[in-house]
Amino acid sequence: MIRFLQKDNRLVKSIFVVIIAVACITMVITLVPGIFNDSASAADTYATVRERGWLSKYVGSSTDISSTDVQQIAAQMLQRQKLPDFVLPYMMQRVGQSMIQQAVVLQEANRLGLRVTDEGLRQFLHSGMYGQVLFPKGQYIGDDKYRELISQQFNISTQKFETEVKKEIEENRLRSMVTGGITVSDAEVRDYYIEQGTKIKFDYAVISSTDLEKQINPSEAELQTFFKTNAAKYATAVPEARKITYIAFADGQEPGGAPQVTDAEVQQYYNQHLKEYQVDEQVKVRHILIKVDSGADAKTDAAAKAKAEDLLKQIKGGANFADLAKKNSDDPGSKDEGGELGFLKRGATVPEFDQAAFSLQPGQLSNVIKTKYGYHILQVEEKQTAHTRPLDEVKSTIVALLTRQKEGAQEQAYAQQLANEAQKNGLAKTAEAHHLQVVTTDYIQQGAIVPGLADGSKMLTSAFTAKPGTAPQIASTGEGIAVFQVNDVKAAHAPNFDEFKSTLLTDYRQQQLPQLLARKTSELADKARAENNDLAKAAKELGIPVKTSDLVGRTGQVPDIGQLSSVAPGLFDLNSGQISNPINTGRTGIIARLVDKQLPTPEDITKNMDQTREKLLDQRRSEMFEVFVTTLVDQYQKQGRIRVNQKAQSALSPGAAS
Repeated sequence: MIRFLQKDNRLVKSIFVVIIAVACITMVITLVPGIFNDSASAADTYATVRERGWLSKYVGSSTDISSTDVQQIAAQMLQRQKLPDFVLPYMMQRVGQSMIQQAVVLQEANRLGLRVTDEGLRQFLHSGMYGQVLFPKGQYIGDDKYRELISQQFNISTQKFETEVKKEIEENRLRSMVTGGITVSDAEVRDYYIEQGTKIKFDYAVISSTDLEKQINPSEAELQTFFKTNAAKYATAVPEARKITYIAFADGQEPGGAPQVTDAEVQQYYNQHLKEYQVDEQVKVRHILIKVDSGADAKTDAAAKAKAEDLLKQIKGGANFADLAKKNSDDPGSKDEGGELGFLKRGATVPEFDQAAFSLQPGQLSNVIKTKYGYHILQVEEKQTAHTRPLDEVKSTIVALLTRQKEGAQEQAYAQQLANEAQKNGLAKTAEAHHLQVVTTDYIQQGAIVPGLADGSKMLTSAFTAKPGTAPQIASTGEGIAVFQVNDVKAAHAPNFDEFKSTLLTDYRQQQLPQLLARKTSELADKARAENNDLAKAAKELGIPVKTSDLVGRTGQVPDIGQLSSVAPGLFDLNSGQISNPINTGRTGIIARLVDKQLPTPEDITKNMDQTREKLLDQRRSEMFEVFVTTLVDQYQKQGRIRVNQKAQSALSPGAAS
């Protein structure tokens, strides 16, 4: 054995190098405390997802999810859905889990070789909904409008937008790979169409929970007993309230007047952001397309080419390019504009078209060019070399931007000055010194409207995490800034019975109502069946109104019931004249009697087979991909490839700041 090792054997040496390397890595993983545990996570890292593969959970590439991104996305969702601020921690939990799931999906997509290249992204942005917006009629809207559009719509940079679009494409590629093999039989398609296409008409009696609730009238003793029995529930029924003192100033009220931007500052900003003002080489082009479908035979191809060559001959002979384009071009996006495509950058079109366009000078015509779309005739109308927009052209934009920045900095500086003075002298003296009004609220609860402020939500959010007597804090008010301090806190507590009596009555009724509604609905069903399925007669005897539905399908909405597929799918299983089981919508109790049922005709089924097949396939694909992702995330978790920063998660969780 020793002699074997002493031989000049390169294979043996290589094997031992690998063994020693693995041993070293294992020793580092085992012996260095916390090298890969949660405590090693960066402060802003919410979670880390590591790729699959041998040793990859220790040394492979990983995706970090930042707490800042989680907070920002959650805040944007909160704003779009117009939800109160106290929902934010719950929203952040949902966003965090969703981002972990997306990271796992993208790791898997990349592992399977589905990564999107820059060229793939460029082609994607030329098509579909993005193409219609960014390249209307085939013409690029330009870098400035592109940046402005993305900033307005998504509040992110174009670089961030393109990164997110790449993720979307990669996820869709993985989805296609996972679900591509799903099929459905003709029988399944027919059954699905019949199920979705069946319509019914029915009479229905409605027992209103509102009317029933009025019948629940407990005695004072019963309410007292209810209050005592549920003492734990009402122990903190009166929410915490806080008394706050604040001074506020509006935008532009800070001393010093409007900030001035100097030419030197403009020049400095321009020099530091030259890249933003660079304009790529571009050409203004018009074209005529004679389309040739993919897979066309040689005869069709030759005819299209001949037509293009004839048009080129006419243009060279003096014919009007725009008129010929309107009459002959097969490009619907440009033919009505005389073939105009506007300015194009290098790489914005297919290679053959791109090469020809950038090789021509203004006024020149191309020869007939073949691309995957067919045969083209190009004419370059204008050419712009790559250049940087001069300062004079962008100066007004820079001045406006720097002015906003200075105004914001000036406001923050003034607010901090007030806070520092208030910490030393108190809010009242500070307000007096600066000719501002000091306001002290009554005890107010979280989510209340703060008197005197356009938007007091941010101030309240901070106030309910602060302790009384702590240093004054700063919060935006929607039209300025407030400097505030918490004076006192009233802890959440149990209410007085007499003061809370109306709420107790409501709660008592709500507790008793479900059982009463269920009992009354069952009594009506039994009575209708006893009356030989005569719902109208049974309902009349009980003083319950009866209505008649329209002819509706499963997704149809019926007054007092809602969408049948989610609330009362059992109605579609009834035979004509049959009484339904009790239906509880939460607000009403319903008993129905089927009047009519119409099934799709065989002709309708045959006519809609293809459309129904796609709809059913989409449903099955979504279900399968959801199961795939759930299973994949579970595997990553079991293999230790998802590392959550417990400190960061705790900081974002509900109640973390209380």
